[in-house]
Amino acid sequence: MMHKFSMNGINIVLDVYSGAVHIVDDIVYEVLDHYIQNSRNDIIKILGNKYSVEQLEEAYNEIAELQEKGLLFTHDPYQEYINFWDKQSVVKALCLHVSHDCNLRCQYCFASTGSFHGDRLLMSSEVGKKAIDFVINNSGKRRNIEIDFFGGEPLMNFNVVKDVVEYAKAQGAKYGKEFRFTITTNGLLLNEEIKKYINENMSNIVLSLDGTKEVNDEMRVRVDGRGCYDDIVPKFIDMADSRGQDNYYVRGTFTRKNLDFAKDVLHLADLGFKQISVEPVVAPESEGYALKEEDLPVLFKEYEKLAIEYLNRKKQQKGFNFFHFMIDLTQGPCVAKRLSGCGSGYEYLAVTPEGDIYPCHQFVGNPDFKMGNVMSGEFNTNIQNSFRKSNVYTKEKCKDCWAKFYCSGGCPANAYQFNGDINEPYSIGCELERKRVECALMIQAALAL
Repeated sequence: MMHKFSMNGINIVLDVYSGAVHIVDDIVYEVLDHYIQNSRNDIIKILGNKYSVEQLEEAYNEIAELQEKGLLFTHDPYQEYINFWDKQSVVKALCLHVSHDCNLRCQYCFASTGSFHGDRLLMSSEVGKKAIDFVINNSGKRRNIEIDFFGGEPLMNFNVVKDVVEYAKAQGAKYGKEFRFTITTNGLLLNEEIKKYINENMSNIVLSLDGTKEVNDEMRVRVDGRGCYDDIVPKFIDMADSRGQDNYYVRGTFTRKNLDFAKDVLHLADLGFKQISVEPVVAPESEGYALKEEDLPVLFKEYEKLAIEYLNRKKQQKGFNFFHFMIDLTQGPCVAKRLSGCGSGYEYLAVTPEGDIYPCHQFVGNPDFKMGNVMSGEFNTNIQNSFRKSNVYTKEKCKDCWAKFYCSGGCPANAYQFNGDINEPYSIGCELERKRVECALMIQAALAL
């Protein structure tokens, strides 16, 4: 399978199964459209009125050489293998919902402004510690374990966060496990004491901010309706600087109300942030801020515009990292990651304040996906296995998609939300992912020239 496109004056060809990326001239780019179905002489007849015989023969030979070297038109190495693939896995990450409550009332919040469509609750230290016991008991021989503190707003229950961190460290030393912690916060409760503890104990922190003051304060408001931008931006800048502009992300969301989201990304970069992720909102079309199919052409242009400016800043040594443009063409993810994605539902699980277990934070509150409880010790492995067996080859829409090894089949929660099936990808998400991958490949190609 091959995918080719032009962006920013560069012709790019991706060989899907080898992962090879080629920068080609206009002649090779056009000959590729005819190479598989036609002979050398046929191609000369088809394109002879546009290029000389010598040019066409040179282009044809270049393509043939790449094919011979296994860098173009390669065959799928996984199709037969996947039929016998019975990937055994262990639980290696938990998303701990230490707070089903929040001091913001963001309009687009998938978690119903922190309550996850239930009661507003805080996790107890007892439940948090039981969750640590659960992951240790279900992590097999794996040494490294990820713990994400999530909400709602986890800083509303920071004493429990600290209790769980200290307990995990002690149990890790006892059982030969190494814990890595991440916390996501809206920043309102950040202070020097909390910042110090996070910097000493957390490997990563996610700081929620949507972009400009106007955009952020329209969607991310307090209980009384006031915006939060002015209060949190100085704290976030200080936090990012205190971590040497590394091991954090400023994470935003764009909606139909700011389809020109590139300006929000660049605003965050202009504030001095070096690690940025701004994601498309995922919401039912009935919501006024939800993205629609008709918005895609605008969003595609916006991603391209952002990619070109991103590249220009990189070249001027004024760059920043944008999560969706970061792509590794040398090492890349392992086979399992390419085929099955984030591991939600089998390697990565979410735990609520009551101790209930779900496939990930976006499934929390859906009784059909409750997998057990860390307090009782019950755990539904049937649900776990259904997620474990899901991969790009169990998803019909993924089989013929050139970007399937970059998104690994997309988000199962989004798929279920829109189509009622974790194996039926969310179409708008697919379209945006393909465009982001093209942008990322263009950036790499331009930097290599």
